[in-house]
Amino acid sequence: MIVYEFPLNERVRTLLRIENLYQRARYFKAKDGSQEHHIAILSLFEILDVAGRADLKSELLQELERKKSQLDSLKDNPSVEQSKLAAIVHETERAIAGLSAPSGKTGQELRQNEWLMAIRQRTAIPGGACEFDLPSYHHWMHLPPDLRKRDLDQWLSPFEPMRTGVELILRLLRESGKTTQQRADKGKFQQMLAGRLAQMLRLGLEEGCNHVPEVSANKYAINIRFATFAEAQRKTSEEGIDFALTFCNL
Repeated sequence: MIVYEFPLNERVRTLLRIENLYQRARYFKAKDGSQEHHIAILSLFEILDVAGRADLKSELLQELERKKSQLDSLKDNPSVEQSKLAAIVHETERAIAGLSAPSGKTGQELRQNEWLMAIRQRTAIPGGACEFDLPSYHHWMHLPPDLRKRDLDQWLSPFEPMRTGVELILRLLRESGKTTQQRADKGKFQQMLAGRLAQMLRLGLEEGCNHVPEVSANKYAINIRFATFAEAQRKTSEEGIDFALTFCNL
């Protein structure tokens, strides 16, 4: 099944972008090739842009502390498995402590690294990272893979507390929803919210389904349109389409 996630507010949209960038950076960092490590560097710069927002860390802390308060209220509830609850509370407390420890703007150490910032400036130009533009970077790309991985680990480490917090919030958000099976007649589906709150939608389609969902939402209703996937054109499907729908809200 292919799962599509659609954030319904700016905060969740930012968290999903950070998660995606971390996953890409870690994937390419684990490889040995210099070109893969170049992509890891580019992902690092994108993380710096997105995660360096001044208010993001405080927003993550507020969300985690709010969630911890909810979890604490479930202690001694006989309908809740206390061992699992204690594990999640402990994980949340660790994430809060990790985000609270660093002072200053996230990634400030990298912004003070003149060598990295020179690479960042050049990579913003198409083809700007050639060896004649950045000979020292060309030299770094020819170091043994283990040395490059060590450097990449060091440069990614300031973002580790944020990564932990983002992944925990998104995991709890994904687990919060109940999945239902739905059908879009002639490629269109609408559901009134009727006061229901949601921060993210998850849509599941069977692999091989040649349709792509497009979502628009407001506080009253969710509208989903399934477009036929084709290079030459995109038009609303005339078929009935079965899909799984999950409303996620912390």
